[in-house]
Amino acid sequence: MDSEQFKKVLQSGSKEDKIIALESLSNSTNGEILQSIISIFDDEDIELRGEAFSTLLLNDNDISEVLLANLKSKSKNIRGYCALVLANRNDRVAVSEIIQLTEDSSAMVRSCAVGALGFLRAVEATSAIQKCLDDPNLEVKKSAIKSAIDIGDKSLLMRLENLTHDGDPEISSLLVIARNNL
Repeated sequence: MDSEQFKKVLQSGSKEDKIIALESLSNSTNGEILQSIISIFDDEDIELRGEAFSTLLLNDNDISEVLLANLKSKSKNIRGYCALVLANRNDRVAVSEIIQLTEDSSAMVRSCAVGALGFLRAVEATSAIQKCLDDPNLEVKKSAIKSAIDIGDKSLLMRLENLTHDGDPEISSLLVIARNNL
């Protein structure tokens, strides 16, 4: 399928047609097609966003350049999901760019970015993760706690000792895990 055909499916195809098209493009190196797949991160349908994520994740080609470029997208969904795709592809080239996203204006992007850093076990991101521990957004804070646990940095884990659970059972559970890793 070429990029024009894919764009037509995205514009006027049924959900099933879009999913079939995405599945057929999991090894594309065509920049236009990759960009169209990434644009699906802004779709209202969570299933389509998930299919786009899977398509990019399963792509065996080096698509890092396209994903990295989209970390600067105007769309918060594209910035956040591209950070997660890069992390799930274990693309360590993206670490410094993802660190910058921990200061994004969107809490969703900050949460995705700090989570991606933990998934990548990016010890060089310790200070960014530490800042996110103080984020006013609960989801960002949860992602930062999980990342601190994933990285296993003792100074971060000790920092967690001073955090309160804010009445959130998930934070309480994560703090128990962190204490057990000290």
